[in-house]
Amino acid sequence: MKLPWLVSGLVSIGMHVAPAQAAKLQAWHFDSRQNQLALTTDESVYPAAQLVTNPTRLVIDLPGIKLGHPKITQAVGGAVQAVRVGQFNADTTRVVIELAPGYQVEPQQVKVESQSPTRWIVQFPKPQLSRPISTRIRATPQPIAVPMPAADTFGGLVRAGRPLVWLQQRLRALRRGQYASLKPSTFFLDLDNGNYLSLNGEKVFPTASIIKLPILIAFFQDVEAGKIRLDETLVMSRDVKVGGSGYMQDLPLGSKFSALQSATNMIITSDNTATNMIIKRMGGVQRLNQRFGSWGLQKTRLRNRLPDLRGTNTTTAKELVHLMAMLEEGKLLSSTQGKAITILRQVRNRKLLPVGLGQGAAIAHKTGDIGFLLGDAGIVYMPTGKRYLVAVLVESSYDDPAARDYIQDVSRIVYRYLSQSPGSSTASSP
Repeated sequence: MKLPWLVSGLVSIGMHVAPAQAAKLQAWHFDSRQNQLALTTDESVYPAAQLVTNPTRLVIDLPGIKLGHPKITQAVGGAVQAVRVGQFNADTTRVVIELAPGYQVEPQQVKVESQSPTRWIVQFPKPQLSRPISTRIRATPQPIAVPMPAADTFGGLVRAGRPLVWLQQRLRALRRGQYASLKPSTFFLDLDNGNYLSLNGEKVFPTASIIKLPILIAFFQDVEAGKIRLDETLVMSRDVKVGGSGYMQDLPLGSKFSALQSATNMIITSDNTATNMIIKRMGGVQRLNQRFGSWGLQKTRLRNRLPDLRGTNTTTAKELVHLMAMLEEGKLLSSTQGKAITILRQVRNRKLLPVGLGQGAAIAHKTGDIGFLLGDAGIVYMPTGKRYLVAVLVESSYDDPAARDYIQDVSRIVYRYLSQSPGSSTASSP
């Protein structure tokens, strides 16, 4: 944690916290020149704000957010006397802007704005001197209107939906209970209405074999561009033959496969040798990273061929959902879109997200497992016609079965929630 610093009327505190189970207040700063407070959390949050008088103070509560250290009080000076940040209760961080005696602001002039689900700005007018109020009079707190968080539409790809508050609270409770030892990340998006939830969804995680999902999409882009033929022959050479997942490693050097067969094995049996053959055919790691970047993925990066047992290849749950949204909505593939999704629906590992789905549902997905990282990301097709995207990444002790159970439970909770919601998912409790 950095120490507080004060420069030309700007009060700011930044906190660098090691991965933990609770959502954290990452940073806050108060600019006394503009009467503006900025708050940044590592998970999406929906603040509550109220103006309390006698003495006048603006109170902002961050439900589901933990401070992670003792209470902080920062003196400011002038009309604003101090800014205090503390843990109001077990699940709520409270920020208080306290005015100097005799000053007040009008509640309707206080503006709370969302720059993103994890970043909020609180703007209030210049405090004015007022007549003294008897200390024996207790004024009723006046609530401040807080808009819903700004939704990420992924560049207009999906509708601007709302955060699924109840569902997010339910998954938070799950994480803090029997799975407290895990470090998970989840991002969910309802394609019908843009409603979403994010639990540590923008944190960078190792990809394990889920990196094969963007590789598959890039492969089919090259097929559509005429750079690769599905029936062309790829030869298994010494530099691509590796252990881990898949049967191709058991075949002799010089074995031949069609490009389509190699890409299919890369996904349905997560064959590492097949993956390395595809990476080599497409020009190597850097060429693929350039492609990922052109799609708007900033943290999805391929640094080593498979198997990447040290976890150097990275992504986020949110970027995986963004990628699947582009695939499902036809923004990355056209003539081969159906073929790519068909391959993803044939993944043989059915022990993660598929376990939580109801009868008649289907999923196009990719799993990943390197012992300390387990994950699954997929497009779910409900028998009602609803489609949703979900990515869950979990860091744990090596081969901890709790990671598998957690992904199954998340899938089950999300599916049941959508099954019980009338018509479509909403931001409120079902």
